[in-house]
Amino acid sequence: MGLMRRRECGRDFTLSARMGVTTLLLVGLYLAALVPPLWLFQHGIFPARLAFGFDGVVLVLLGLQYASLDRMAIRASRARIVEPDDAPKLHAVLGRLAGLADVPKPRAAVVESELPNAFAAGRNPLHSTIAVTRGLVERLEPEEIEAVLAHEISHIANRDGAVMTFASFPSLTLREAIRSAPWKVWVFGFPLMLLACAFYAVGLGIMLTISRCREYAADRGAVLLTGTPEQLMSALQKIADAIPRIPSTDLRAVSQMSALFILPTNLRALTHPPLERRLARLEEMSRELGRPETPTRAAPATSNVVFAVTAFAVALAVILTIGLVVLR
Repeated sequence: MGLMRRRECGRDFTLSARMGVTTLLLVGLYLAALVPPLWLFQHGIFPARLAFGFDGVVLVLLGLQYASLDRMAIRASRARIVEPDDAPKLHAVLGRLAGLADVPKPRAAVVESELPNAFAAGRNPLHSTIAVTRGLVERLEPEEIEAVLAHEISHIANRDGAVMTFASFPSLTLREAIRSAPWKVWVFGFPLMLLACAFYAVGLGIMLTISRCREYAADRGAVLLTGTPEQLMSALQKIADAIPRIPSTDLRAVSQMSALFILPTNLRALTHPPLERRLARLEEMSRELGRPETPTRAAPATSNVVFAVTAFAVALAVILTIGLVVLR
C-alpha cells in the first residue's frame, strides 16, 4: 500500500472550507472583544487602565489556559504517568507512531477506569500526553489499540491543543461570567447581559464546529499513519458498544474529559461527529486504499487543523496591527 495513496485518502475540501470559515468567525469574535476597549480609550470614553487592563486580563487568562493544558487534563482524569518500564508495549507503539508522524514521543498515562477510551492533551508536540484507560487496554486488540493511538498522535501533530484553547476560551469564559453575574447586573445591565449571551451562543457554536472537524482530521491522520482504517472502525464500534454497559458512577468520574475522548461518554454529545458519519468516512477511505494506485503525483497532505492554527496566527497579527492603528 503506497504512502502517496494514503496521503490522498480521505481528503475532504468541504471540511477544509468549514474549518476556514469557522476560524474566520472565531477571529471576528476575538476582534469584537479586544478592539472596542481600545477604540473607547482612543475617544476618551475609557481610561487607559480600564481599556488595557481588560485586554490584558483576557490575554493573560488565555495564556494560562494554553500553558497548563496537559496538566489540567491529567489532573481532571486522575491519570497516572507511566514510564517505559511500567508499560513497554504502550511506549513502543507511541514511539513508532510518533516517528511516523514526525513529532516527539508524547508522555504516556493510564487512567484506572473500566471505560474503554483515550485522549491526547497538550499545548504543542513538545508538551503533550496521551492517556489510555485500563478498559481500552483490556477490551481492544493490539491492532485496534494502535489505531486509537494513531488517532491521538494525529491530534498532537495537528496541534489540537492550541486550536481548542482559542476556540473554547470565549464560550467557557462567558459561560462562567453569565453564571456568576448577580441579579443587579442582570437588572441594570440587561442589554450588556443579552450581548454576552449572544456572544456565548456564537462562541459555543464555533467551538463545537471546530471540535467536530478536528475529530474527522484525526481519523484521517490515523489512516495515514497505519493504513488500516478498518482497525479504527472496529475500535470505535467496540468502544461505542461498551459505553452503555459501564456503570454510571464510572462514567461520571471521567465526564470532564468527555470532549477530549476519542468517543464521548454520551454518544449523542455535540462535541463529536455522529459515530455513523465517522464510520462512513472511514469505510470510504478503506475503499480508496483498496483501489489500484494511479501514477499521478500526490499533492502534499496538509492538515485541516494546522490550516486553522495558521489562520488564527495571522488573525492575531491583524488584531495587534488594528490595535496599534487605533492607538495612533
